[in-house]
Amino acid sequence: MNDDVSWMNLALEEARIAASKGEVPVGAVIVREGELLARAGNSPIGLHDPTAHAEILALRAACRREENYRLPRATLYVTLEPCVMCMGAMLHARVARLVYGATDPKTGAAHSLFQLGGDERLNHYIEITGDVLAEESGEMLREFFRSRRKRVKG
Repeated sequence: MNDDVSWMNLALEEARIAASKGEVPVGAVIVREGELLARAGNSPIGLHDPTAHAEILALRAACRREENYRLPRATLYVTLEPCVMCMGAMLHARVARLVYGATDPKTGAAHSLFQLGGDERLNHYIEITGDVLAEESGEMLREFFRSRRKRVKG
């Protein structure tokens, strides 16, 4: 669990960087056997790309680094429960484990709305651990959206 907290803290750093750029504060890191493969923060606004979620950007970077579209034995850490698109990408990449911070009851596809990582109809299984530094992750998101609402009202 200590390793999970350490890696999630790195994902939180990526989320803070994303927030500083006006992006929804979500950060992700990919690790295999204690080695950092990639890290990224949300960038759909800046990249003008609806698929530029932190998880997708980290997967792309890790796959380029490994020169393989598969990431066996890798763990993806992300500050917010992934959506359907991101879970699909993780399944295709054969990520072994997912660790996330805050749950997402509206679009979460790891546990909240869908449970894609453990769906027996699919050809890959992802071990999932949730709620790691969930309060820190959730508070960063709440603060981001509070500040956005204030700007809209003001």
